[in-house]
Amino acid sequence: MPSILFEVTDQVARITLNRPEKLNAFNREMAFALQNALRKCEPDDIRCVVITGSGKAFSAGQDLAEVVDPAGPGMSKILSEHYNPVIQLISDLKKPVLAVVNGVAAGAGANIALCCDIVVASESAVFIQAFSKIGLIPDSGGTFFLPRLVGRQKASALMMLGDKVKAEEAEKIGMIYKYFEDAAFRDEVEKITKTLANMPTAGLAYTKMAIQLSATNTLPEQLANEDALQQKAAATADFKEGVQAFLEKRAANFKGK
Repeated sequence: MPSILFEVTDQVARITLNRPEKLNAFNREMAFALQNALRKCEPDDIRCVVITGSGKAFSAGQDLAEVVDPAGPGMSKILSEHYNPVIQLISDLKKPVLAVVNGVAAGAGANIALCCDIVVASESAVFIQAFSKIGLIPDSGGTFFLPRLVGRQKASALMMLGDKVKAEEAEKIGMIYKYFEDAAFRDEVEKITKTLANMPTAGLAYTKMAIQLSATNTLPEQLANEDALQQKAAATADFKEGVQAFLEKRAANFKGK
C-alpha cells in the first residue's frame, strides 16, 4: 500500500497519511510522498486541500525506529529533508489547507496539523506535544505556531509537560477551529470542504498571505501590506462576481480566479 493516498474530486485535493498499522507515523518514504502530494496541489484547478489520516490516527509523528536505525537518515536530515519542506509547502500553497484530525495527532503529526490554515477534529481526537517525553524539543514548526495559537504560557506548559489535549479543549483554547461529534464528523468536514472549494480562491490566498505577514510586521507595515494585497484581490474576476451577485441579491458563482 502507498504511504500517501492522493485524489482530486470537485476541485478538492485529498491527501491521506496511510500507514495505519504504525498510526501513520512518518518515515523517509512517507515524508517525501507527502511533499510530492503537496506539490501536486499547486495547479489553479485545485481550490482546497484536505490532509487527514487513515485508520484511527491522524499521525503519531516520527517513526522512532528510523531515528535509532544506524543506517537511517539521522536527525538533521529528518528535519531538513522531511518535515521542514512539508511545513513550507503547506504555508506556501495559494489556497486553503484543511487539517482533518480523525484521531491522535502527536509530535510532528500534531504540528503538521497545526500549521494548516484550518484545523477540525473529531471528538475522539487528541493532540500531544510528545517531544519532551523523549528529551527532544518540538519541531515541524511547533515552536512557531503553537504559541501564536494558544499563547506563550499555555504553549510552554503543553510542550514541557506533554499533556494530552482532547479535541473539546483544543477548540476551547483556540488550538483548532472546531471539533465535531464522531458520528457527525464526516458530514461536517464535507460541508466545510465544499464551502472552501467554492469560495474566491485568490482572495483566500491573499488572506493567508496577510495572516502570515502579520507574524513579524509592525502595524504600519501590516497596513501597507493589506493595502497592496487588497488591490490585488480587487482586480480578480471573483471580486467583480461577488459585488455583482450582492447587487443582484443572488448567490455568487466564484471561479477561483
